[in-house]
Formats: sequence, structure tokens, C-alpha cells
Amino acid sequence: MGEKKALGKGLSAIFSDFAEDSDNIENVPIEDIKPSPYQPRKFENDETLIELANSIKEKGVIQPIIIRKKGDFFELIAGERRLRASKLAGLQTIPAIIKNFSDEEAAQIALIENIQREDLNPLDEALAYKKLIENFSYTQEELAEKLGKNRATIANTLRLLNLPKQIIELIKTNKITAGHARALLSLDNESFQIELANLIVEKKLNVRDTEAKVREKKAQIDFSQYEKVLKEFLEIPVKIKFSGKKGKIEIVFKSKDELENLLSKFSKT
Repeated sequence: MGEKKALGKGLSAIFSDFAEDSDNIENVPIEDIKPSPYQPRKFENDETLIELANSIKEKGVIQPIIIRKKGDFFELIAGERRLRASKLAGLQTIPAIIKNFSDEEAAQIALIENIQREDLNPLDEALAYKKLIENFSYTQEELAEKLGKNRATIANTLRLLNLPKQIIELIKTNKITAGHARALLSLDNESFQIELANLIVEKKLNVRDTEAKVREKKAQIDFSQYEKVLKEFLEIPVKIKFSGKKGKIEIVFKSKDELENLLSKFSKT
């Protein structure tokens, strides 16, 4: 794609740079503004949006949104929550700064605005990283450097998108946290991930408890292959239980014949 541009200093610096445009703020009809195609925020908290709408009803829109001209309409660059809250508050127009941004600049600013929000849903954050990597061919290392984040943070956040749909839904509805989800990611077995995610919700497990459960599950996964070998050899169900550094093997037989067959197998070894 050519030379990659730096993402800059973040939203605070961006708005600081726009201070000189304060005399160029226009009241633009809300119906003429279309949402940004680069907006990653999908799971808006309705309660906070209502709170913002009530504040706008009382005090108005304090900080203008940023838009660009796009054919016969305007495209939102930054300020999606303010725009949505203004609609909710019943406003017909909204103060805006109109800038002549390229597609790359528009995408970067829209994504940075969301990435740097403290209350950003971890899945929205992951989607924002994914879009920046796909749209501008950044590596994870380059993206981490440009955002001032650790590469492992970028990688672990992106991995959330690989979780089963059931778990993603639990994250979206705030039933489990990103910390819970990252613990689940260390399990390779999808059914175990879902089983443990449901247990987190049911038992209200914290992250530390979840990590302990993950270790237990991984031990089960490690020993399942041995259980399979023993079952095939002995021709009866076998269960391996492990606790700390010790363990035990449980063999269940249903008849005297099964017991005798089992003993004969041991005597031949």
C-alpha cells in the first residue's frame, strides 16, 4: 500500500490540532451525516448513551464532532457517541468541524478515537486492531509501536475474535470479562472453553478462579489420551484423576467376567 503513516499522538493531540478550527465550526443537519465505515464500536451501552443524551439536552454538545464532505452528504470521522446521543436528544443540527481527510486519515482517526476510550468493549478494540492491520498492512509490532502498546497486548486482544460465538456473546453482554476470556484462550478444546465460560457465569467465578479451573481442564486434556490407551487395552472404562503431584486410576467393571478378563490382562503383562 505504499508508505505507512504514523497514527499520531492520539485523540487529545488531534483535537488540540483542531483548536485553530474553532472559528470554523458549523451547525450541520444531523440527517445529512452518515456514520463512519471505519467505526468498530458495535456494542453500545444504552444506559451511558441515554446519560449523554440527557446531558446534551441540558448543556448542548460541548465538543464538536469531526466530519468530512463525501459527495452529497457528510461522513462522520470522530464523535459517533455524541452524534447518536444528539439524535436521541431530539436535536436537528450538531456543531461540527469539516475537514478534508483522505480515506486513510479518516479511518485512522475513527479507529484511534475508539481504541483510546477507557470503556471500550474488548471486542470492539480487537475489531479496531483488525481493521488497522487489514486496511493499512500494519504488522502487530508496527501497530503496537504506533499505539504505544505492548505487542503481546495487541496479539492477545486480537485472539478474542477466535473464541466461539457463545463466548463472544457473553463478552458483549458483559457476563464475562476480557480477563476471563483470555484465560479461556489457553484451552485448545472449544467444548471445554464453552463449558467453563458457562460455569463462570453460573458460579460468578473471578479471573483467578477461572485460571485455576483452566489448569484443571488442561490436566484433563493431557490425561485423556492415556485414558483412551488404557480403555482400548483393558476394554473397560478407565478414569485418571490428578490432584497436585499425585493421581489415581479408576477402573470400573460391571461383572465378575469383566474382572477376571481384567486380571488376565494384567497377568500377561
